[in-house]
Amino acid sequence: MEYSDTYKAYMGMAPKKIPHWEHWSNPDAETYLTGIDYYDHPRLCRQKLAELYPQLGLGIPGSDDPIPRPTGDDVSNHTVRWGAGQTATWEHGALFKDADDVFAFSPLAHGDFSDMPSVVESADFSSYEVIEKRYRGWYGENFGKPAPEGSTASVGFYNTTFMWPLLTFGWELFLETCLDERFERIMDEFAEINRRVFKVFAQLPVNFVVCHDDIVNSRGPICSPEWMKKYVFPRYEEYWSMVKAAGKRVIFMVDGCVDQYADDIFACGASGIISEPYTNYKAIAKKHKDCFLAGEGDNRILQTCDKALIHKMVDSMVETASMTGGYMMCIGNHIPWNVPGEGIKYYLDYAAEKAVRS
Repeated sequence: MEYSDTYKAYMGMAPKKIPHWEHWSNPDAETYLTGIDYYDHPRLCRQKLAELYPQLGLGIPGSDDPIPRPTGDDVSNHTVRWGAGQTATWEHGALFKDADDVFAFSPLAHGDFSDMPSVVESADFSSYEVIEKRYRGWYGENFGKPAPEGSTASVGFYNTTFMWPLLTFGWELFLETCLDERFERIMDEFAEINRRVFKVFAQLPVNFVVCHDDIVNSRGPICSPEWMKKYVFPRYEEYWSMVKAAGKRVIFMVDGCVDQYADDIFACGASGIISEPYTNYKAIAKKHKDCFLAGEGDNRILQTCDKALIHKMVDSMVETASMTGGYMMCIGNHIPWNVPGEGIKYYLDYAAEKAVRS
């Protein structure tokens, strides 16, 4: 059968045309690119955008009813503008006042995290049966069946390990408590929650599992290799072996510079990484044959609207793609609302011409 370019990239099969995986939240650029006001005509605008740039793969709204224009940041709710609306709150750990609160908390006893929207995965994890019922409801009669060959169907999980304590307790309390021996019990309980999740994922009709964990920042690791090897990497290996045994591939999604931990991620069983432009993609591509990679593009370069500079970036991305069969064009640090449409157009148009394997 003939596979899509995206599937080939996921599998490291070196499609001739290099596909895109773009993090997109820029309605103003959609207006620029199409000449149709996104807020006045969201459906017409997206339909036109799909004609011009199908590589973006953006969904088409069901209605063309006008939508409100964004009002900007909301400091009182700890949110900022995101696309045509607002982010979720950036206030994490509001329920915990000090280290004693952290050590008194039991993730398993709490179980139902639907009362904690700031943890992102704010759902009921109180038992395997509860999680299975939720996903069975979403997938219906296909639950328990394999995905069709060549399907790019995927499922994602934001809190693969590291994000659970970070989002639950907030940055300050996480860093204050994570080296204490009492933290081990907390991580063990979060791990039990995720065992339930990945046991369910193994039964989903998907071929790919996208696992997110921001284990690094733009300068590199947050916690030491010793801490990661105790609390994080063994869990990755355990969870990913569950879905790999069911014939699925793992793609690891991480913000920042993942250079120091890339080898560990592959050793744990991931087939690829999607990250940000702070990461050295060429070094990873040289070391891991035909691995999946995405995120090398930089929105700071798009923001210059310097055509020559943007073309140089694309040329460098295509060079990396020649080193691994699993590459996708991707602006790794996102294409948010404040990136000018002009710079985006230079990127998309030149990539359409040059993002091709010889």
